[in-house]
Amino acid sequence: MTLPESLVPVIILLAGGALGAALLRRSWLRRNGSAIALIVAGWAVMLGLLLASAWLVGPVKGVAAACVMEGIGALAVIWLGRVRRKAVRLREGEAVPEPLEEPGRFWRGVLRTLLAGPLGMTAAMAAAFCITVYLPGDPRTRIVIGGLLMPVLWGLAMTWTLADRRLLRAAAVLVGTSVAGFGLGMLGNLVLGGAA
Repeated sequence: MTLPESLVPVIILLAGGALGAALLRRSWLRRNGSAIALIVAGWAVMLGLLLASAWLVGPVKGVAAACVMEGIGALAVIWLGRVRRKAVRLREGEAVPEPLEEPGRFWRGVLRTLLAGPLGMTAAMAAAFCITVYLPGDPRTRIVIGGLLMPVLWGLAMTWTLADRRLLRAAAVLVGTSVAGFGLGMLGNLVLGGAA
């Protein structure tokens, strides 16, 4: 396969990711009954290209290439559609500021940092450990998948914790996830390890 021929699938996957993300973004902007069709179309484009790539290239390389290229295309749409907020005064009748735009207190910032950082990492490790224990397949593959999932789960935990205004709820969910993840993982390790 020459270089221009090898670029064709990459360009198709990039364009497909951008198209799917654009359809999903448009559905978010509409927020009415016609948004369902755009949501289905956006996910259908991205999932269809992922399945086509897995069928044509192979289940491992095709899925990996599709996830990366479609993700880059979607990020391009997100980058082009970003909104720059200007500092304007609120007039009467306008919307109230978003929770993250309100002035915060120092101690709440410190608590959010502690929740999103160490506690979020612990919850992500627990979830990745639990997933690694219960996944079928070769143990080495499961360990690699769990290791790759851990930063993604940590990023999700950090994002959710920083966006949530209720610190006690965020702390309870992160502690509960940590306890449940490690507990279920240890239980699965004892049961499945003993059965093997």
